[in-house]
Amino acid sequence: MSVSLDGQLVVAISSRALFDFEQENEVFEQRDDRAYMKLQLERLEQAAKPGVAFSLVKKLLAFNDADAQRVEVVILSRNDPVSGMRVFRSAQHYGLPIQRGSFTRGQPPWRYLKPLHANLFLSAHLSDVRAALDAGVPAAQVYPHSALASESHPLEVRIAFDGDAVLFSDEAERVYQTQGLAAFQQSERDKAAQPLLAGPFKPLLLALQRLQQEGTPKMRLRTALVTARSAPAHERAIRTLMNWNIEVDEAMFLGGLAKGEFLREFEPDFFFDDQTGHIESAARHVPSGHVASGVANPPLVR
Repeated sequence: MSVSLDGQLVVAISSRALFDFEQENEVFEQRDDRAYMKLQLERLEQAAKPGVAFSLVKKLLAFNDADAQRVEVVILSRNDPVSGMRVFRSAQHYGLPIQRGSFTRGQPPWRYLKPLHANLFLSAHLSDVRAALDAGVPAAQVYPHSALASESHPLEVRIAFDGDAVLFSDEAERVYQTQGLAAFQQSERDKAAQPLLAGPFKPLLLALQRLQQEGTPKMRLRTALVTARSAPAHERAIRTLMNWNIEVDEAMFLGGLAKGEFLREFEPDFFFDDQTGHIESAARHVPSGHVASGVANPPLVR
């Protein structure tokens, strides 16, 4: 009988997003992959330290129980298969029930997202993230030196999202970029009842809401919208979520204030934003990832 991941929240994640392989990665960057493979093999019995997205993965997997498999985590890594042994060993060390993975030895692994029907892809490689977003998969480049998640909420997955170009399209952000704040505020006031188009992370938020509704009482999910918008532009954002039948637990309309300290208090397991300045502010306090989409992230010149 064939196996299917239908109906599950599928998270694809690179080895550097899940574990702290920064020391090993320095060897890879300075030499060839043979030296890297040798080092990983020498450390096979040494569990890697948790990485930026470790807490998010661990808590999402806790939604699984004897009654249902609700979350599947799959490793998609540019590592070689030999180094992949250490990834699986490290997962086993921490009790993470991760069974599937693809190791491509330097080749882009994002192409395997389609057969997985992945709901999220987390990677340290910007090019893979951009390709995943272009393919319609919610994806973010983890900042490997982000602060790790707080341990204050062991039974609650906390995820924070920026709005424009993340949950929503970048249509309003384009007005701001080209015409300034006053024009942006007036446009959003005029269009308050007109829902924004979907951004790249709307499908993930929908999937998370289904997980919450179908999940286990042992684990909860708490979401937050953390945006540079302020009144009167707040109303269109809220009404858009209402139109989508999506609920968030908290909404922060910060009017351009730095997001980092607010996120420090919310204590998310992960934060997603399209602007590197916001990510750099956030990464000092919480695990963070860059969503390389929208007007703030023009295509790379080849």
